[in-house]
Amino acid sequence: MLYVLAVSVNFLNLFGRMPNLKTLENPRSELASEIYSADGVLMGKYFRENRTPAEYEDLPQHLVDALIATEDARFEEHSGIDPKATGRVVAGLLTGGSGGGGSTLTQQLAKVLFRTREDLNDGKLNDVPGVRMLITKTKEWILAVRLERSYTKREILRMYLNTNDYGSNAFGINTAAKTFFSKTPKQLTRSEAATLVGVLNAPSRFSPKYNPARSKARRNWVLRQMQKYGYADAQTLQADTLKPIVLRYNVENQNEGIAPYFRVEVSKMLRQWAKETDHDLYSDGLKIYTTIDSRMQKYAESAVAEHMKLQQKWFDAHWKGQQPWRDENGRIIPNFLSTSIQRTERYKSLTNRFEGNRDSIKYHLNKKYRMKVFTWNGGEKEVLMSPMDSLAYYKRLLHSGFMAMNPLNGQVRAWVGGINFKYIKYDHVKQGKRQPGSTFKPFVYVAAIDQGYSPCYQRPDVATTFPAERGRAAYTPKNFEGGYSGRVFTLRQALARSMNSITAWLVQKLGPETVVSYAKRLGITSPLKRYRP
Repeated sequence: MLYVLAVSVNFLNLFGRMPNLKTLENPRSELASEIYSADGVLMGKYFRENRTPAEYEDLPQHLVDALIATEDARFEEHSGIDPKATGRVVAGLLTGGSGGGGSTLTQQLAKVLFRTREDLNDGKLNDVPGVRMLITKTKEWILAVRLERSYTKREILRMYLNTNDYGSNAFGINTAAKTFFSKTPKQLTRSEAATLVGVLNAPSRFSPKYNPARSKARRNWVLRQMQKYGYADAQTLQADTLKPIVLRYNVENQNEGIAPYFRVEVSKMLRQWAKETDHDLYSDGLKIYTTIDSRMQKYAESAVAEHMKLQQKWFDAHWKGQQPWRDENGRIIPNFLSTSIQRTERYKSLTNRFEGNRDSIKYHLNKKYRMKVFTWNGGEKEVLMSPMDSLAYYKRLLHSGFMAMNPLNGQVRAWVGGINFKYIKYDHVKQGKRQPGSTFKPFVYVAAIDQGYSPCYQRPDVATTFPAERGRAAYTPKNFEGGYSGRVFTLRQALARSMNSITAWLVQKLGPETVVSYAKRLGITSPLKRYRP
């Protein structure tokens, strides 16, 4: 009793810390933050440990039965410590054995929740051989009893299944069921539930993805435990042991889900908000709601894919056997690839590795490796390419960005930053800068009306010439059709028809400085010069 008391209060700092009452009453596991569309669809997650908790009501009975039969058959009978199991542990320690095995579910939960084998091993006696494990076990016994006093058996089972690591970056039963079987916990069959319970003992060793034979053997052992303790009849369990493990394996990551480019941009804002409000985006289990409409996003992504696939086909046919990197006069840009490769992380890494030795760098840039690349035929394909080949391949791809916004309130409804987020992270909505073209015209007309021009003001459709200046030749913009009609149009009509001639005349009358000023006032942040570049 004195020893247990000494451990619980960390007497003279001999045994290491113990969780305080607040930590015990509010044990925390890292929870993934979830981001949702405006219509309530889960778009993706932000996490270090991919964990989304399940409620006890979401757990099928055969999952709970499998867990108890495998890990703690007397779970309902003890109060955190199983006397029989404890006897085995103590006997093992006294005889020089490992002292391991026999931990109750509650003790295992204490070990994971409070990291007893890591964070709490900072006492003066923890480095003494043999004593370390005894102290650790004692702490787990103490914590198990405290957990049993603070929580119901159901709550302990729920915490256990939600806390543990199932491998493949799946933490908690909710994520594990989705990762391995693309199901919710409630949808798991008895065989699938037994598979996941079997994984808990050693996630890598018994992974149904990477060690299927070992996983099946472990699953069948779990099923036999269920039969042993009367959770199912022999005939039913025998049928389950003969079933193959059929996976629908999919590891959640940033490349999956709805609007990945948009989610990255949102995360930048959220990280700043979290810093200012003392939150952790990747562990606090936040729920983030956006203005994205999942249906519009789906249509936008489909439209971009359909259009760009066709454009790429035409592009490849036109440039077949030729190098498309050319200047405005159609001449091949010399050393285009060799210059471009120098901006890549691989080139910089090789430069550091070989201390600038050009021969070594060149050798590794032209050495062929097996890699996967993006393709419009099936999403990706495995190829044998060198880094230079890969660069040339990606430089031939056409790119696009798409963003739809509600003009009445500024809400972004769809955001497609590129053709494939997994392989091309560059966001053509946020990062890409393009000539605005005719979308800039409203700024000109706002300036004109604010300066006293009426929407009914009339102006003929004739040429307007900007005189030569600063070494630049005179410039006469043409209409889309290539000429001028000579007809008279109101400013309202000119804007509706996107007429270059009348817009250019307004710029000349107002002065480019005035137009630039209005554009800045209306939110344009890009550098704007008064003259034609």
